[in-house]
Amino acid sequence: MVAALTVAVPASMSTAEAAKPKGLPGMRILLTNDDSMQAAKASHTDGLGLYELRKALCAKGADVVVIAPWSVQSGKGSAVTNSGTFRLGQKTLPAGYENDCASAPSKGAVFGVCTGDAPCGPTSGSATPADTVAFATRGGLKATVGWSVPDLVVSGSNAGSNYANSVNDSGTVGAAIMANTIRIPAVAFSSSNADDWSMPVVNYQATAKWGADFLANLNKKGLLLQNKFALNINYPDISAGAKAKPVKWARVGAATAYAHSYIPQSDGGFAIDLPLCTGMSICTETRKDSDWTLISKGYITVVPLTWDRTYGVDEGGKTYKKVKAFVQKYTKTS
Repeated sequence: MVAALTVAVPASMSTAEAAKPKGLPGMRILLTNDDSMQAAKASHTDGLGLYELRKALCAKGADVVVIAPWSVQSGKGSAVTNSGTFRLGQKTLPAGYENDCASAPSKGAVFGVCTGDAPCGPTSGSATPADTVAFATRGGLKATVGWSVPDLVVSGSNAGSNYANSVNDSGTVGAAIMANTIRIPAVAFSSSNADDWSMPVVNYQATAKWGADFLANLNKKGLLLQNKFALNINYPDISAGAKAKPVKWARVGAATAYAHSYIPQSDGGFAIDLPLCTGMSICTETRKDSDWTLISKGYITVVPLTWDRTYGVDEGGKTYKKVKAFVQKYTKTS
């Protein structure tokens, strides 16, 4: 017989307060991204941020399962695959991340989702980020670890920020929107590039540490597992030694941050480029509380997003006000 476990409640803490969850104990989290689960490139742009988040979430007591795109799917937005075959692939975990979730019930299982009639390999096609959420919640998790649905979907951490018009293109955000569409709580994380456009590991680490703490504190307040809207979170570049500024509740930027261009080639083709938007009226940001404006000043930003694109609709109600108030009072930056 196992002896009953008694937990003393400090005199200054009410019984109700003591009953509130600490960290993310036992929470079943589906983790995905749009950068893949490969984490093989020296540039750190193909999924290393996912493994930093996995480590931080498991350290908070969560049971994390990764079902992510097999290959990089940046810019796929909320696109889905409507025919063909999905297959699950696995690979050796990146050095240093092998045992991060070893004590969790699901042992930190990591799967990549590819497309095609052959096992996942170097030339396989890939499921999109939105695909991975739909697949995982409609049989994929059941087939792999026995879950029906996760408690929470976390997407990221992306290699680079996702703000302004890039929110519509982002596969990182697209995965969170898919979760919101099927009424599963969701949060997307993005880590900023350095000034030279490199992707420092320290930015992933800072995003993951702050992000796991933030989610744990939201959970403590009973505000994490709401499905009225998803949260899109951007963490600034701290690789040069600057400290992140306190989190700001923000709006999606009204400007176009990056504008696709198509350059004619001698062979009749058009080379695709994605430079910063310049020389057009749509390039000018007009919102002082935009994610783009605030992240460029070094703030952490949180933006509420939903699948519903109906103009003027806001059904967040009391939940929206509570989460907004929590973010506005939150002061941790690392």
